[in-house]
Amino acid sequence: MSSSSHLNELVRQFCQQRPIRAGSLIITIFGDAIVPRGGTVWLGSLIQVLESLGLNQRLVRTSVFRLCKEENWLSAEQVGRRAYYSLTPQGRRRFDKAFKRVYVPVLPEWDGSWCLAVLSQLSTEKRQQVRDELQWMGFGPFSPTLMATPHCDMMELRNTLQELEVLDDTILFETRQGDPLSSKALREQCRECWSLDQISDSYRHFLDRFRPVWQELKGKADLDPQECFIARTLLIHEYRKLLLRDPQLPVELLPPDWSGVAARQLCRNLYSLVCAPSEQYISEQMETAEGPLPEPSPSFYKRFGGLKV
Repeated sequence: MSSSSHLNELVRQFCQQRPIRAGSLIITIFGDAIVPRGGTVWLGSLIQVLESLGLNQRLVRTSVFRLCKEENWLSAEQVGRRAYYSLTPQGRRRFDKAFKRVYVPVLPEWDGSWCLAVLSQLSTEKRQQVRDELQWMGFGPFSPTLMATPHCDMMELRNTLQELEVLDDTILFETRQGDPLSSKALREQCRECWSLDQISDSYRHFLDRFRPVWQELKGKADLDPQECFIARTLLIHEYRKLLLRDPQLPVELLPPDWSGVAARQLCRNLYSLVCAPSEQYISEQMETAEGPLPEPSPSFYKRFGGLKV
């Protein structure tokens, strides 16, 4: 148990979820801490660090098994009596999609253009599958057969539609660059399509939970490495879940009381504060077959616009 009442409360809230999302938390740790350090870890050390987050050995083993056998996130390599886990190629692709928006310092400026996907030529069943995938990529449902987004990686979109075997049956348009000062009608359309009020409320809840942790830790002369690892892991885990729902629309399309900006700033500040001590904890606790995890790759230090570790 941590000496911080605020951290203990975050751990308690996570463990009280039903069902408890142990597999999702494990993927957070892989994406945030293990992938930048080579991507492979001994199961025993993973069990040890997750114990501090309230997960027992049996739950971790069961969750890792499911991530391997049922969800194809992880693959295992046996070395003697020890098992070492890493992301599968499919898991790495899914990880890249899920995490690529987490660590950017600022969102790119918007030029007023849109990408439109018309799904009228798809069967009802396939259309729903495509809608779900496009919404995960930040598209909003302007109508039952029209999805739209103000920013789009066209190559990623085409690859996704190709994987779903619907590229030839989906009509894609890109609008010209336009006036980014959006009309009231368009802003209201965005508010409805992406449920922006609910997302903003979720960001406010995030701020209420993590501000006390930031205020407590920034006042300490010496930060405990394990506490920093707990704070960093739960911070990124909860923030990542919010970003999966947030299309990250340009500011011109957002409500005036949008709380996502403050949430991103808090995430950046707290992550920067706990990063160095948490990296010390990772080096001490996590192992590969060759010994401690390698040092983080240079790209790790570019997160949130630049880290000092």
